[in-house]
Amino acid sequence: MDQWFATDTWFGELISIGNNLLWTYILIGFLLLLGLYLTVKTNFVQFRMLPDMFKELIKGTDRTAFKERKGTSPFQAFAISTAARVGTGNLAGVALAISVGGPGAIFWMWVVALVGAATGFIESTLAQIYKVKDKDGFRGGPAYYMEKGLGSRGMGLVFAVLIVLCFGLIFNGVQTHTISDAFVGAYNIPAGLVGVVIAVMMAFIIFGGVRRIAVVAEVIVPVFALTYIVVALIIMMMNITEIPAVFALIFNNAFGIEEVVGGGLGAVIMNGVQRGLFSNEAGMGSAPNAAATVYVKHPVKQGLIQSLSVLIDTLIICSATAFIVLLTDVYTVGEMEGIQLTQQALAHHMGDWATIFVTVAIFFFAFSSLLGNYYYGEANIGFISEKPIYLTLFRLAFLAMVVIGATSDLDIIWEMADLFMGLMAVVNLIAVLLLGKIAISALKDFQQQRKAGIDPVFYRNSIKGLKNVESWGTKEEEK
Repeated sequence: MDQWFATDTWFGELISIGNNLLWTYILIGFLLLLGLYLTVKTNFVQFRMLPDMFKELIKGTDRTAFKERKGTSPFQAFAISTAARVGTGNLAGVALAISVGGPGAIFWMWVVALVGAATGFIESTLAQIYKVKDKDGFRGGPAYYMEKGLGSRGMGLVFAVLIVLCFGLIFNGVQTHTISDAFVGAYNIPAGLVGVVIAVMMAFIIFGGVRRIAVVAEVIVPVFALTYIVVALIIMMMNITEIPAVFALIFNNAFGIEEVVGGGLGAVIMNGVQRGLFSNEAGMGSAPNAAATVYVKHPVKQGLIQSLSVLIDTLIICSATAFIVLLTDVYTVGEMEGIQLTQQALAHHMGDWATIFVTVAIFFFAFSSLLGNYYYGEANIGFISEKPIYLTLFRLAFLAMVVIGATSDLDIIWEMADLFMGLMAVVNLIAVLLLGKIAISALKDFQQQRKAGIDPVFYRNSIKGLKNVESWGTKEEEK
């Protein structure tokens, strides 16, 4: 199987050709232009309402406000979506972008986050508006707002299948390969053994349902994200005089002013956008699945929190890895890439113990990503069919892919991840473009109530002509 999943086979070449066509001619322009369009239409919501984002996130940590309601808390949904975001994309993906596309790829990762935060706001607000009730509280996401908002179950099914394949299976290969790669590099532990251990741990959690996933994620994500950021800040303080030179290197390479490792401006932009989308997932249609699980009084509240998650992921955590790597010259020498490049860069700054730190950090980051990935798959299996057998088969396939990914070829896994997340993003971005006006109307409703000094509350008749909304009542029903 390992030989079949290699880059030099017909299968690998087919995946590579599909990637080049999709990203070069369709996705990069669509992603950036739609992000700019939504930024303007929302009046720069991701910058203008940044204080509101932090306010809603802090309020969402108060469990007492949600303990009598079904559904996850806003902070738990933030943790689930950030768990999926804050993984190998932040440690391995950033290093890979630099080694292949050069330092300038980081600039394009920043651009994707800044404009993509508006797209992230729209898609998560839509997920809240069109969420449906289930035994755990709520579920939803792009497949649901395609069916209910656009009246196209067929489009929803296409997206649901893509996200199950992408997050439920292929992305697991990326995460577990990175974990096993880190352990092989640090302790020479067999990759297959690492995969089996992770599969056993995941089985215990995923058979416990979404609430167990939420509880685990809200502990892991903040602790290890903050620890990693602190280490990065210490390294930057140790090299404070070199920081301006790193910024200059990133900006010069971003526009092809200096020769880049991957060669050519196109390689810089493509790697930056690909790794940026893999990391922050803005517009991909994954985070809305977590956003839909939340009980809030107004959909915009969770849209703001998810927009903040995009910014935190790329501008803070990805940038931390970028500076750790670029403050050394390890990316210009040798043949290391991905997580081992990050390990080597940290060891250069902090000594050999840093290899152990990265190994532990990537384990928890990637493990938390597996939790988020699994939930996205489960939510969409529920959309495809309510029959229990399909969920059981998905769980078994999920665990099998955890083991397979640990021992597979790195290049082909990234290629497959890029292709499927690109296809997912195209389908979702079309829906976001068509339904964006509904989320923008919800934003106006939120702002009007806030301006009047009211804690915003949403009703299904708050937006004129809104149809197929089942989880929001009317003012008359509450009286």
